[in-house]
Amino acid sequence: MSLRERVYHLIEPDYEPGRIIDVAIIILILLNIIALILETVEPIYNLNRTAFELFENFSLTVFAIEYVIRLWTITTNPRFSHPVTGRIRFALTPLAIIDLLAILPLLLPPPSVDARFIRVVRILRIFRVLKLVRYFRALRLLGHVIADRKEELVSIFLVLLILLALSSSLMYLVEHEDQPEVFTSIPTTMWWSIVTLTTVGYGDTYPITPLGQTIAAIIAILGIGMFALPAGILGAGFVEALAAQRSEEPEHRCPHCGEWLDT
Repeated sequence: MSLRERVYHLIEPDYEPGRIIDVAIIILILLNIIALILETVEPIYNLNRTAFELFENFSLTVFAIEYVIRLWTITTNPRFSHPVTGRIRFALTPLAIIDLLAILPLLLPPPSVDARFIRVVRILRIFRVLKLVRYFRALRLLGHVIADRKEELVSIFLVLLILLALSSSLMYLVEHEDQPEVFTSIPTTMWWSIVTLTTVGYGDTYPITPLGQTIAAIIAILGIGMFALPAGILGAGFVEALAAQRSEEPEHRCPHCGEWLDT
């Protein structure tokens, strides 16, 4: 086995030799999220500014090295075996894009004195939490389920958009005359439609006419059903995919060492 193959098995999940590295990366990602949260607490950040900056530089270095190593070793995978086009195809995969987003602050210009720019750079680090998808099979499985059921999900999303447009238009026509300062336009009324369809109902905007309240009740009931559909589709798809994965699992593990044979 070449050096590239050995390194590939160390950094790729599903291979037993790299479990320690996987755990270390997961811990580093979680620590980054904790640091990001604590940095928004000004007293804590001001007292530990140097420690936060050192930890950020260390994290960026580790994630950047990890990204470069993945690009170097990915040709071991038969799907990306070509030294040029294979690496380009890998760089355009969702997980590779997430890895790139994790080191995005390193690729941006040096921070200016603009405080807004600095805040944006800090918040961009939240993308690092998405790196956890690589290390948890259940999360990757959920991603496959979403991709497999994308047609059904898109159809439901389009129905929701139609329902949003209809409910906003009807509520504007019914309530505008009685509440011109609340339902000022159809785009403004869409706020009410969204919080009603999602069953949030903040109470800042609500109908006062009997017809408007009747329409609101119907829309609220429809909203419960429409938002239950995606959950049902994803839940059923996840169960089916998990069952299929478990039934195929013995074929994908080495009978001698238990190591995963696919990537």
